[in-house]
Amino acid sequence: METESMFATVGQAVQLSLAPVFLLSGVGAMLAVMTNRLTRIVDRGRAIESRLEQASPAEAARLRRELSGLVLRMRITSRAIALCTITALFVCALVITMFIGAFLKYRAAIAVALLFVAAMATFFVGLLYFLREVFMATASLRFDELRLARATAAMESEDGPRGAA
Repeated sequence: METESMFATVGQAVQLSLAPVFLLSGVGAMLAVMTNRLTRIVDRGRAIESRLEQASPAEAARLRRELSGLVLRMRITSRAIALCTITALFVCALVITMFIGAFLKYRAAIAVALLFVAAMATFFVGLLYFLREVFMATASLRFDELRLARATAAMESEDGPRGAA
């Protein structure tokens, strides 16, 4: 009879830990996206650094400005990664606490709630950092609409109206 009770306890603990494990999988996916962005930022920074040595003074000044923007984006992305990693650690601690509570008949509700709130708070702040980095990246790529419109008009006048056979 004791064995059946133990299996029931394990079964309940596994059922209760499924939601946090799915959360952990989502956090892992976000970490993959963020580390990919960080890798791209670092690669872009290295490419700029290699061009910096042969650049003219005016070009070197522009490259340094771009490099300083990349350094800031790298720091922000690193913070987002750190916060999401802490989120994953909180979720792991939550699952462990649930299992310990189930096996030792320990009332872990308060600890589980606090760990869940901590996980959500760190995930929230990590996503805010990620969003800030995305906004910085897109802001650095804004095109001069007038220049773009002129270039498009010039191309159309050379080729004739689009869609003409």
